[in-house]
Amino acid sequence: MRILFLFSLTGLLFSQIQLVPYPQKIVTRYQFNDPRLPQGVMTGHDLEIAGAGVTWKTARRGLVREEPARPPRQYFNGRRYLLDDDVQHIQWDAERTGVWVRTRSGVTHIAMTPMTLEEKARYFEQRLRARHDRHGYIADSALRIPGDVSSNQTHTNDNDGLWTAIYVGAQAFRYAVTKDPDAMARGKRAMEAMLFLEQVTGRSGLPARSHITRSENRGDGGVWHWTPDGQIEWKADTSSDEIVGHFYAFALAWDLLPDPTLRPRVAATARRMMDHIAANGWNLIDVHGQPTYWGRWSPEYFATPRGRADSPLNALELLSFLKVAHHITGESRYQRLYEEVAWKMGYAEICAQLNQRRHTINYSDEELAMLPFYLLFRYERDPKLRAVYERALDQWWENIQREHNPLWTFIYQTAKPRAKTDLNAAVETLYRIPMDLIAWRVENSWRDDIQWAGAPDRFNRREAATWLPPDERPVMKWNGNPFIVDGGNDGRREDDGAFFLLPYWMGRYEKLIVEKILTP
Repeated sequence: MRILFLFSLTGLLFSQIQLVPYPQKIVTRYQFNDPRLPQGVMTGHDLEIAGAGVTWKTARRGLVREEPARPPRQYFNGRRYLLDDDVQHIQWDAERTGVWVRTRSGVTHIAMTPMTLEEKARYFEQRLRARHDRHGYIADSALRIPGDVSSNQTHTNDNDGLWTAIYVGAQAFRYAVTKDPDAMARGKRAMEAMLFLEQVTGRSGLPARSHITRSENRGDGGVWHWTPDGQIEWKADTSSDEIVGHFYAFALAWDLLPDPTLRPRVAATARRMMDHIAANGWNLIDVHGQPTYWGRWSPEYFATPRGRADSPLNALELLSFLKVAHHITGESRYQRLYEEVAWKMGYAEICAQLNQRRHTINYSDEELAMLPFYLLFRYERDPKLRAVYERALDQWWENIQREHNPLWTFIYQTAKPRAKTDLNAAVETLYRIPMDLIAWRVENSWRDDIQWAGAPDRFNRREAATWLPPDERPVMKWNGNPFIVDGGNDGRREDDGAFFLLPYWMGRYEKLIVEKILTP
């Protein structure tokens, strides 16, 4: 199914995966009295069927699909696949690739539909545009009726800037690969929304977390402020997550979205944000004149107990901000500040002290590290600094490599082309990201094929040592712990799926994965 090629380019060795159509799980639910049900579904009692090298059979909960040519077995349970887990009958569909499954509550058809990853990306784009675009932000979508996407309602999120930046990156890479004007338009719309976050606060260089209009409900929590005209309310106490997202989007929009009206505004906003942080002692200053809770990159913060644990990540972030500011604006002062922070202030070496300073694994921090790593290795040419950044990257990779995360794997492979990474596992994750991104309740603790870690995670949740593919575990973005195998809710939320689009298009752009371009 997957072919691995090795190429030599300027003396460096890198890997490339030829993508192929992969069977995606398309689920349709039916009531018992539906006239579309085929003959035998309501009267049969088969609990195991086999054919063409594939076996479907019941499990303790739900059912499993076994294909010896493509192990391991695949589990189907919970509302993502079944109306309930009490399977009473299984039968082949007309194509003998998918199955009809009768349970106590109704009937489900599970189609195994071959699909290219570009076709999958188009499906994800359609969902995102239909239910996850709020003022250009990539927004949360709540389902007022569980599982009913027609009942969706977008709403604000603490990290509207970061999640929108993920989409900007996806569209920038997509445009670079395809030159599709739709990618330019979508990337520009999302970037415009991010630029507005800095404008709406009325404070140069301080972006909001999010904003709402008078007609929108902001929900509970957070610190909010009205604009002087009383028409817009914006969310304060902006975090480092947002700044990481902004500079990531600035860099990729500048490099890969060559819109003559957008690029000057990106440069101006990047300049204001960098100047704000530099002028305030490497802090992000909120309306109260003090640093926001998470917006701290100063030596004084690093000297505190909390700051010491944060310092390898935060030092990395600040260096990437300065490098991007210099790259976009071309102003030498940012390069001078970058070198001063890296060498005089010792931030480069602090980046490489993760194992000495970090207390616990925070999977959200992995996202905040890997996005800056991509930018630093994209722009930095000094071999001494690159060597330090490689040491720092390897410390994060010690845990990350077991996650089979395509975005982190592609970033690591791009930074270190000679490194041996499991690109096949990363691509398998892209194949196995579920088509249905509704946050159904998912439970796997009952399975006897899971080994458990010796200690709980930082939230005291039971953590697996066994990696499960994403279509068998709870829906999550890349900031979640992929070894938490129980979770979700009763189907009251749908994820946007940009976490799939970014690694897919980045992999295409970096030529780590290859797929025939479809006609727009």
